[in-house]
Amino acid sequence: MDHDQNVHDESGAGAPRGGVYDWYQRGVRLLKEGSPAAAAALLERAAAAEPESRSILEALARAQFNSRQYAEAAASFRQIVDANPAEDYAYFGLGLSLWRTGDVEGAQEPLAIAVAMRPDERHYVSALKSVRATLRARREM
Repeated sequence: MDHDQNVHDESGAGAPRGGVYDWYQRGVRLLKEGSPAAAAALLERAAAAEPESRSILEALARAQFNSRQYAEAAASFRQIVDANPAEDYAYFGLGLSLWRTGDVEGAQEPLAIAVAMRPDERHYVSALKSVRATLRARREM
């Protein structure tokens, strides 16, 4: 099947077929289809070629997070936040990524910023409450 061939080509050592936009499109498709590691590998190439592209970097960060590359995801989300401090989703992703690396203290600030920007977003509020509860529990020990 041609789709399977694409997955193998994209995760191999050789350069993937097509240009940066093609890599991005295939990476997003792989992410949606449940292949985040393959998506991350392809999107890393796209991000290296177009380091200023927020959409590529966000897709890469999501793929890294979904493939449990939490430190890498945190770095990618931080790049987005540094370039555009109005990106609430990037703050949320940064906070979750830091939390998953075990940096619960570090996760609190980006999650609080995401909640301040979008207090109506239940996922943001829930994550911040969980981080704060974890920190409280640790202090009480």
